[in-house]
Amino acid sequence: MVTGTTVLVDTGTLLHLLPVEEALTDLVFVAGVLILMAAVLGRAAARQEQLVAALRSQARIDSLTALVNRRIFGHALRRMTTWRKAPGTALVLVDVDAFKSINDVHGHPAGEEVPVHLAAVLTEQVRADDAVLSRLGGDEPAVLLPGCSAEVAERRAEALLDAVRSTPVTLSDGTQLVLSISLGVAHLPQHVDGHDRLYETADAALYDAKRAGRGCVAVAVAAA
Repeated sequence: MVTGTTVLVDTGTLLHLLPVEEALTDLVFVAGVLILMAAVLGRAAARQEQLVAALRSQARIDSLTALVNRRIFGHALRRMTTWRKAPGTALVLVDVDAFKSINDVHGHPAGEEVPVHLAAVLTEQVRADDAVLSRLGGDEPAVLLPGCSAEVAERRAEALLDAVRSTPVTLSDGTQLVLSISLGVAHLPQHVDGHDRLYETADAALYDAKRAGRGCVAVAVAAA
């Protein structure tokens, strides 16, 4: 719009000051330069918008698994756990059993293939409109479930366990690897009374699952 207006104003000025032929020659040159500049500036602006969008995405999304990162998880945890209406908020922490041995046996590329596969399986099981699925680091996804009772959260954790068991990961060398995961479930307000302890309580339940033999779901003890 600015370029078009400028060309029109310049056309009137040139026709007023110069003979028609000279005016048209100057006009073609000036208009060409203005249009080229407008195209360059427009492309630069579009590129800048793309870069800004990419930076915003990188600030929110884990680059390996495409799950939201720990920072966004923390924001969601604080926001959702202030909502005290029934049935409350549940948190499910997930950890791959013997992840170090997978790296040792199959090599470090498996250390990236396993989290990517796990994220894909969990994403198929978790609806984005009623949960926040994030990667907290390494092989540790977390599922935050607002408006979810402890009983429902336990059932959903069991469903995640079954889904991962029944979906082996194909490593880059063609090996089919069946993953074992442990899961810890905690609920606000049934198990804790504040968001600052929800993660801590779910993490303790996760370690209970590890101590119980791994490959299982452990639920936190109800608050006294």
